[in-house]
Parts: sequence; C-alpha cells; structure tokens
Amino acid sequence: MPSENSFWLISAPLQDSDARTHFSALESVLADKKLVPPAEVHQIELPKLKTGTLSQLVNLSDELVKHDTYTSQTVAKLVDTLRSLDSEHLQEHVRVDDEAPEDYVRHWRWNAGRYRVERNLAEITEQIVKEISSIDNVTKSKLQSYNLAKGNLTQLQRKKTGNLSVRSLAEVVKPEHVVESEFLDTLFVAVPVNLTKEWLSKYERLTQLVVPRSSVEIARDDEYVLYSVTLFKKVRDEFIQKCRENKFIVRDFEYDPQQVEKSQQELQVAAQTERELWADLLRLTRTNFSEAYQALVHLKVVRLFVESVLRYGLPAEYLAVVLRPDPKNPKKLLSALSEHFAYLAPKNKGDKKRGGGGHDDAAAAGEWAGLLEQEVFAFPLFEVPVVDVGGGSS
Repeated sequence: MPSENSFWLISAPLQDSDARTHFSALESVLADKKLVPPAEVHQIELPKLKTGTLSQLVNLSDELVKHDTYTSQTVAKLVDTLRSLDSEHLQEHVRVDDEAPEDYVRHWRWNAGRYRVERNLAEITEQIVKEISSIDNVTKSKLQSYNLAKGNLTQLQRKKTGNLSVRSLAEVVKPEHVVESEFLDTLFVAVPVNLTKEWLSKYERLTQLVVPRSSVEIARDDEYVLYSVTLFKKVRDEFIQKCRENKFIVRDFEYDPQQVEKSQQELQVAAQTERELWADLLRLTRTNFSEAYQALVHLKVVRLFVESVLRYGLPAEYLAVVLRPDPKNPKKLLSALSEHFAYLAPKNKGDKKRGGGGHDDAAAAGEWAGLLEQEVFAFPLFEVPVVDVGGGSS
C-alpha cells in the first residue's frame, strides 16, 4: 500500500487517444468520487528518453531500486540536518528553487539543460547518482566539522556551568586558597556532599605528610563541596590514589592568575567558530536539499518511464500523472485507480504466453511486462516523499 504522505506518480499507455483525453477522463473519475481535489491532480510530460535494449532496461530497472533508496535516504538526512540546525524555521529552509517541495512536484518539468535527453538512460541515471553521492559526502564532511566545533563548545560550557567535579575552577579558586613552596603543594578536591564528614575526619590520615587542619572549604553546590588541602609534594601521587579509593575527586588544576581571562577567550573563540560553522552548514544544506530533491524527482520519473516501457512496450507514448492522495482515503483512491485502469491488468498466464510472439524490442518489452506478476497494481506507481516540516520526512 503506497503511503498517503507522498505524491503518487502513475502512468498508462495512450493507445488510440491523446494524453489530454486520457487525463480528463481520469480527472473526472477522481472528481466525481471526491477522492482527490482537482488542484492535487496534475499531468506531467515525460521526456523523450532513449530506451535502449530490453536487456539494458531490465538491468537498469533493478539498479534504479537501489539508487532510489539511496537518493531518498540522502534527502531525508538533509531534512533531518536542517531540522537539527533550526527546527523552528524548517519550512523556510526546505525549499526547491525558492518554492515549497510540494509546489515543485505539482509543477514539475524535466530539466533538459541539466539532464540532456540525447544521453541514454544509464548515463542520466549515473549522473543523478554521482550528484547525490557528492551532495552526501560534502554534507557529511561539513556536518562532522560542525559537530566537532559544537562538541568543543559544549565541553567548555560544561566546564563553566557544571558541578564542582567537572567545571573550571579558574573563577572559583582565589590566590589565598593556594599554598606553594619548594616542598609544599595545594590540591583541590571535590567531595560528594554526603561524604563531607568522612573527608574532614580522614584527609589528614590518607597519607603521611599532610598538613594538619589545612583543608578549607572553597565552594559548594548541590552535589559537591570543593576543599583545598596542603601536603608535601613527595606524597602527592599517593594522596591522589587514596582519594580515588575513597571517592574523593582530586581536580587536575594548577592555579594561574590569568586563567580566567584565558578561559573566557577560549569560550568566545569556540562560540564564534560554532556559530560560523552553523551558518555555513545551514546554507550548504539548504542548497543541497534543493539540488537533491530535484534529482530525486527526476530519478522517480526515470523509474516511471523505464517501468512504463517494460509494462506497455514501445512506442514510448504514455500518460503520466502526479497526484497527492487525501490522507483520509488512500485505499479508496487506490481502488478507484485500479478500477479505472483495470484494462491494463495482466491476463492469466496462458494469455500472456500466447500474446508475446514478437521479435523486436517493442514486442519483447511487452512480453517481459507480462512476466511482472509480482506487481500489485495494474499500472506503474512510484512515490515522491512529502517533506513533513513538523515531525519527519516520509
């Protein structure tokens, strides 16, 4: 069952009438049954693409399944990136040549300047896949750079705003808290609030050569109390080990009178770098989304064309329609389409075998179309995702 959160691309052979007559008949059926508003049913013009041989079409049809999946996933990742960067204004960012993706699909035209129809289908497909691969790789690289900068900024902010076991002590420790000499050293220990009594009773005896009554409370928060303690340098490493064993956290901190200014400058540089990379990534992803979505729709049309040739044979004269189902009744719409195009449904196996005796590519394509018995519908149907600016992309 195709998704109701997508556009449906379908096709049918023209047979003895023109495309406009076929489209008007379909439009009337859907309007009479009130399944799709007229504004959501549009005829699109398939380009005159080079079909190649039956074998080439069959191979390409298989490859297009993988390419479609990769391209759709790339578009979805670009939307997710835009959402993570600026979810509040997502609708403004997911644009295709300055219009909403839905409007682009409704008014779609083959971009002959970009995808020249004189090239064969395999070459056009390869071009689209290369474009998507390039977009994916560039976006990944830029996203990685931004995430590193964001992580660095988050770490610095955490040091500034976290609890006393992790935050920077540059603005906490004052000169009067530090005792240093040729033999003495001062350590700063973050003690869990529930272990403060244990600290005060134990610290002098954790090792030898700890200065008695040297521990001073410097600061406290909801989780930790920060103490200073003075000891001889020769027992520093042993004291730190004993603290670990007792769940006292010795902070790796050397007092520097200029550290406050250094920390502020470091934070400012990190914040500026993060903002610049954020803006660069946002601009790039907006552009890449527009390019990738266009490539995706063109790839869907190539799939529709290939499957139409395999189903209906040559000449490649087909009605192609894009419509957006009402989310309330996609099953009714699918049923109505199947009924309208019931004459396209394959006959039984015997009829299909008896009907395929031609020798040229057109007759062979028709014969191959009869072998596609696993297809659910009587007509090719492909989905173009609708971008959900609220939750996620379909």
